[in-house]
Amino acid sequence: MYIGHRGEQGKCQALSDHLANVSNIAGRFGAAFNAEAHARRTGTLHDVGKYSPAAQRRMADPEHTSKVDHSTAGAKIALEQCRDGAGALAIAGHHGGMPDFGGRLASAGDGTLLGRMKKDLSGPNDYAAFWQENDIDKGMLLPGWLMEPANPFAGQFYTRMLFSCLVDADFLDTEQYLRGDTPRGGYDDMPTLLDRFQRYIQPWIDHPATEINQKRCEILRNCLRAGEGSCGLYTLTVPTGGGKTLSSLAFALTYAVKNNLKHIIYVIPYTSIIEQNAAVFKGVLGEDNVIEHHSGIDYGGDGDMERPEVMRQMLATENWDAPVIVTTAVQFFESLFSNKPSRCRKLHNIASSVVIFDEAQMLPLSCLKPCVSAIAELVRHYRTTAVLCTATQPSLARLFHDYDATIDSREICEKPGALQSFFRRVHFVRKEAMDCATLARHIGGKAQILCIVNTRRTAQEVFSMLPGEGCYHLSTRMTPEHRSKVLDEVRKRLRDGLTCRVVSTSLIEAGVDVDFPEVWRETAGLDSILQAAGRCNREGRRDASASEVVVFSLDRGVPKGMRPNAIAAEIAMEGADYIDESPVIRRYFDQLYWQQGDQAMDAKDMMKLCAKPNMKTIAEGFHLIESDTRTIYIPSETNAEDIRLLRLGILSRSLMRRLARSAVSVYPWDWQKLIDAGTIERLTEGTAVLTDQTAYDPCRGLTTDAEPGQGLWI
Repeated sequence: MYIGHRGEQGKCQALSDHLANVSNIAGRFGAAFNAEAHARRTGTLHDVGKYSPAAQRRMADPEHTSKVDHSTAGAKIALEQCRDGAGALAIAGHHGGMPDFGGRLASAGDGTLLGRMKKDLSGPNDYAAFWQENDIDKGMLLPGWLMEPANPFAGQFYTRMLFSCLVDADFLDTEQYLRGDTPRGGYDDMPTLLDRFQRYIQPWIDHPATEINQKRCEILRNCLRAGEGSCGLYTLTVPTGGGKTLSSLAFALTYAVKNNLKHIIYVIPYTSIIEQNAAVFKGVLGEDNVIEHHSGIDYGGDGDMERPEVMRQMLATENWDAPVIVTTAVQFFESLFSNKPSRCRKLHNIASSVVIFDEAQMLPLSCLKPCVSAIAELVRHYRTTAVLCTATQPSLARLFHDYDATIDSREICEKPGALQSFFRRVHFVRKEAMDCATLARHIGGKAQILCIVNTRRTAQEVFSMLPGEGCYHLSTRMTPEHRSKVLDEVRKRLRDGLTCRVVSTSLIEAGVDVDFPEVWRETAGLDSILQAAGRCNREGRRDASASEVVVFSLDRGVPKGMRPNAIAAEIAMEGADYIDESPVIRRYFDQLYWQQGDQAMDAKDMMKLCAKPNMKTIAEGFHLIESDTRTIYIPSETNAEDIRLLRLGILSRSLMRRLARSAVSVYPWDWQKLIDAGTIERLTEGTAVLTDQTAYDPCRGLTTDAEPGQGLWI
């Protein structure tokens, strides 16, 4: 018997059984996008190299024999005998990651697919025994839609989806054989979840108590009706306060049941919004049916991995096999452009699902074209229904049309402009440029006010000028734990009617549930201004005329990186009576996107990179957010043991996620200032621990204005 896996106590899985199992599972996954036969063959070929004498010797004696390349053989069959480049790339990369395809001058050691094809597979690496136990279809098995007029982006995207089918099937069969009792699955099905949702909304949807709730229920009913529609691209334009979270869930559940889909995926820009939305979903659908996948969640972090429900949740983050996944835009899009098994494993479960892009306007301009192209591919060829969900709908129709003229979006809500007027809770005021001292005097004269500025430096400067008790500062120079404590205190003072003046950077704009009677926002992008307005009269307890949002500018000007947004906002707002109306928002995004040219929407030329199946290069080139920062951990009474383990290098995923609550990110120039001042203890090139506690201000967070001293390197 040729051995595929060796388990405990000498237990062995036949290699032919493993290949057959992976083939069947991968085929089932590939059926979601008409790639069943192709995925089956890829599964059959993935471990061909294990038939070699060298591989079987290692199976018999893994401790005393060297590792064997068991993936090149299957890739060689796929490419040379089946003319299957996509399958060859998937097979070659199913452990270490898909390589670049390479060129005709590739050498055997260059790491490309064509380089690996020149590898000597004779003698101890001869895999001929594969044909004794297996047979394959050597025909062209690509789905018909991929044979349409050439679309290089579609080809590399399909390769990644095929890769996902293979690696998840391989992991699952190996896991089942070696562990057997792994608690996967066991979720409620979509009809059950829809029934639970309908029972949740029943008490108030038929008989809403207030006029606002009547309008929210109208939006909800629109979403339930739209969920009966066909596959495609939708927009859901709902103003702040319109019940967007539950309404989008209503659409997704209804659509999933109608079309027999198993997954709903929420893609959200900030972890703070994820935590709030996930809490709502869990309260409606049951905690076990909703999986959060982001840096702020740690399933099993408290040592409770022995509980099957916790293990199930942790495993679901690997391949997204749960009914409802709530994740970040970074996790979603960077996985769609990755070449690594761990990142790509979940991708096949995006096919035949509903994907809600919450706060869709937050997609970074610099990679808008590749993101839109990925969404278009999912909609066009993978039976995915996508919903762009926001109060400020970006103008993306032209980008979708440029990629595929057959894709048209459908608005779920009737008359979104009228909804904006109905839910308007504030009135906007424009003020001329002022200096920080004048701004501080305005803020200091108010009992309860939120002021949002564009930079941390401005926030700290204005905060330092505010008088007396009840003044607070918020910025990313404070740890997440510190910010949470400040926000808890702010909410309490607002509820109790006490003095509460907050100066913050834009971090407070989205997903932070605070309700101020007055908000001031420094000139920025229109979407940011309207997000800031959502922190004013949030609960609608005051008349709009008594709830003021002041848009002001500072005499120091707008930071360079924000100028295109601010200029587009100024042009859009010129002469507008209401800057939150749909035509103004449309003018803003049209100005922002199209006046800067195509290059601004694909700053790293990803569409050009994706013209060739160089999977490693594509993965290395795509980052949703470019952030050259270093991490500094701030010691406290609650994290002393974690800091000790960090210094010792005893690291784990649970430890790093816990410590993320005590971390501050800084740019290289500030990092160097702290090193020179001897303020931090450097652990690695990109991480350090704060050693001078006076450098962390209890109000403003980490400061970098220290005198040069002596740094410590370990």
